[in-house]
Amino acid sequence: MSRSTPETDQQSSPAPAGRLRSGTAHGVFGVLLAVLLAWLLMALFQAYKPLPDGLSVSAPLRPAQGLALLDDRTLVNAAGERVSEQQVFDEVFRLIGQAQKLIVVDMFLYNEFAGEASYQPLTAQLTDALLAARRNHPGMPIVLITDPFNTLYGGLPAAHLERLRAAGIDVVMSEVSELPASNPFWSGLWHLCCRHIGNSTQGGWLPNPVGEGEVTLRSYLAVLNFRANHRKTLVVDEADDWTGLVTSANPHDASSRHSNNALVFRGPAALDLLATEVAVMAFSGAAPAVDWPQPPPPVANPQAPLVQVLTEGKIRDALLQLIDGSEAGDQIDMEVFYLAHRPTIEALARASARGVQVRALLDPNKDAFGRQKGGIPNRQAGWDLHKAGVNVRWCATHGEQCHRKWIRLDRADGSSEMIIGSANFTRRNLDNLNLETSARVLAQSQEPIMQRARALFERNWSNPEGALYSQPYAEYADHSLKRYWLYRFMEFSGLSTF
Repeated sequence: MSRSTPETDQQSSPAPAGRLRSGTAHGVFGVLLAVLLAWLLMALFQAYKPLPDGLSVSAPLRPAQGLALLDDRTLVNAAGERVSEQQVFDEVFRLIGQAQKLIVVDMFLYNEFAGEASYQPLTAQLTDALLAARRNHPGMPIVLITDPFNTLYGGLPAAHLERLRAAGIDVVMSEVSELPASNPFWSGLWHLCCRHIGNSTQGGWLPNPVGEGEVTLRSYLAVLNFRANHRKTLVVDEADDWTGLVTSANPHDASSRHSNNALVFRGPAALDLLATEVAVMAFSGAAPAVDWPQPPPPVANPQAPLVQVLTEGKIRDALLQLIDGSEAGDQIDMEVFYLAHRPTIEALARASARGVQVRALLDPNKDAFGRQKGGIPNRQAGWDLHKAGVNVRWCATHGEQCHRKWIRLDRADGSSEMIIGSANFTRRNLDNLNLETSARVLAQSQEPIMQRARALFERNWSNPEGALYSQPYAEYADHSLKRYWLYRFMEFSGLSTF
């Protein structure tokens, strides 16, 4: 009879159940910890990775040539009738129609989502204008740059884009995943789990959030990154010169009644604008083989009026410089669709405390393509301004949006400065997250461009001749602390669409 040893007893005896459960729990905990650490590291990388080359541009100050300020407006007139008058895309179509050497257009929303028969078919009209330009000038480079939202990130077919491609027009889908994350909490996970799965226009089973039909879960997951090429620009040749246009308006059917504006300019600044768009083509891996015209060297001490192309974070820098450079006796007027950027709000409050007369005309954030919104962030930001002594009014909207993004400083010494373009005054639009383009104009207050800007703002502020453009602060004032701190969290975290 053999004798057992301690070693053989240990090998043959089953491990206690408690020890097995403990080991399994430690293993699961280790896996979860590794996943959370990978998520955190990817979120930090996505939030702080550098911008692609050619972004966040502050171009030279250029002599302003051919300046024009275009205005789209929807209002209720003295007879109670809703009236819509649009100028921006009339000029876009004219400029495209006369071009003979080059057309580069960059537009954020280029789709018919949420549109109705009563809206202007801007998407089809822009498509037709570009196709006509191709027929008239078969060898002319024509490029459309747009955002992947227009296909719900590969989940929907885009008939207008396919028509352009079939005609030989270069369609560049902006590679927005190369941008820093505006919603790093989600983007960190998305880059680990979902980015490389791709998408398909087939097999969708979830309701389309912007129209009819069904889309894939992958479309929903991609939307939550909230990254965007939010630019709205055009560069064409015109006669013997180059013309640029920056605007707040989209060629989007459901946006065709929005109140928007645009700045048109000619000369070297248009080539600066072109260079910023070539940079988007380059990092999107889709730059056509074109010998792009280059902007000339800047002129030393150019004479006003001046225009300057700004993109991404350089818009923020110029905006804060404008506000912080104001003094007692100066006047600041601004009209903006979204105001949420804390440094901008704080700078406006400081300006008011210095004796600057500040007027803020804000969209009440109640309408979004047939859906009702709760007023975040403008009503909360408006409360901050109201408490700081800033005069606040609300655009009088009736389903459409007050979609302009502009600010003007009239100094007591007779000089003026204006910033106008695509960028809302939010963290996402100003802090090197979205792609954005605005233009800065420097001129004497009595220059025609500044006189027109002043007159348009005064019209919207004062409701002349019985028309209704704006309403007093009390109309949409919201002093709820709950909603105020919700706005602050959404702005800080990126868990928002603004």
